[in-house]
Amino acid sequence: MSTPLSSSRAPRQWALAEYALLPLRLFLGVTFLFAGLQKLANPGFFDSNDPASIQSQLIAASTRSPIKFLLSHLVEHASFIGAVVAFGEVAIGLGVLVGLWTRVAALGGVALSLGLFLSISFHASPFYTGSDIVFAFAWLPFVIAGAGSHFSLDAWIARRVASERNVPAPGLVAIPFSFIPHHCGNFSKGHCTARGNRPCEEAGCPVLADERASVIARRTLDDIDRRTVVLGATVAAGVAAVAGVLAAASAGIGRAIGNVKPSTGPTHLTTTTTSSVPGGSTTSTTPGTEIGSVSQVPVGGSAAFTIPTTSEPGIVLQPTAGNFVAYNAVCPHAGCTVSYYKANDAIVCPCHTSIFNVSDGSLVSGPSPTGLATLNVVERNGNLYLE
Repeated sequence: MSTPLSSSRAPRQWALAEYALLPLRLFLGVTFLFAGLQKLANPGFFDSNDPASIQSQLIAASTRSPIKFLLSHLVEHASFIGAVVAFGEVAIGLGVLVGLWTRVAALGGVALSLGLFLSISFHASPFYTGSDIVFAFAWLPFVIAGAGSHFSLDAWIARRVASERNVPAPGLVAIPFSFIPHHCGNFSKGHCTARGNRPCEEAGCPVLADERASVIARRTLDDIDRRTVVLGATVAAGVAAVAGVLAAASAGIGRAIGNVKPSTGPTHLTTTTTSSVPGGSTTSTTPGTEIGSVSQVPVGGSAAFTIPTTSEPGIVLQPTAGNFVAYNAVCPHAGCTVSYYKANDAIVCPCHTSIFNVSDGSLVSGPSPTGLATLNVVERNGNLYLE
């Protein structure tokens, strides 16, 4: 007799939770589909001059991520990486929504979520404020159970193939186990003759187990498996065509809107040429490291630059005439590059919407644990210097 803490389970009992997982499946599918289409519709995502572009995010992540040794080599391929992420999200979201090759789509969701966690939100503090790790674990039930036997193309394909091959439909239903002994020819005085006269129990019950063993158990493909693959590939091609149309439409609409109101990136400061001295070396009569000209930073605006000592992105602002402030532009929450939003008079992280004060870089709102790191900037002779 099994105990209340027994680990024995009826065959395929895990699959009966499919109805409870439907809300999660809908959420994950819609979220990933929307995220992919949103990236394709945003011209700035592929524009290296945009602070929210994939290239800017990779650069910021490469200074903080535990896999920065890998990300640093991907920056030059940022547009390709961005396209892979965007189309991957569309494919994963659509696959889970319609329940097609669900386990494959869920594995892709786990891989993409873990990649984003290691690249972007690894340093989120507390860790649960970063959504990527939560998404990674949310995908696991579908890796284990798939989409279930209802409301999915996988289930439709399985029923279609079963009908063509004149075998029982593979659908599952939940029934009390007490029903089985009274309708099973193998039951005799509390024991199962089909199991070597062992006690009758859910684990290993030949009635509950499928007549047709799994591919792993058989270690070979039969005619039903081959037909399922062929029909599944045909349906997948049709779904891929729909995904392509959605992706192309989103990209076209996004670029059409972008052409009406183009989004330009912030000015990037350039330094002036230093004077030469005998012996071929250079020198400057002004202490500090020059980052650019005052004229490149508009009053009430901002400009981007690279911090010489760390090669991290920086941002300098001129809130009022002659008053300059500068900060490390890497958001302390997840490493994205912040930018200045004139309409809100605030510095904002485009990834998780942490908002920082222009005057001192302090945190106004959002998941960032601290404000921005302050840099000491001074103006001399029409140029800006970091001290």
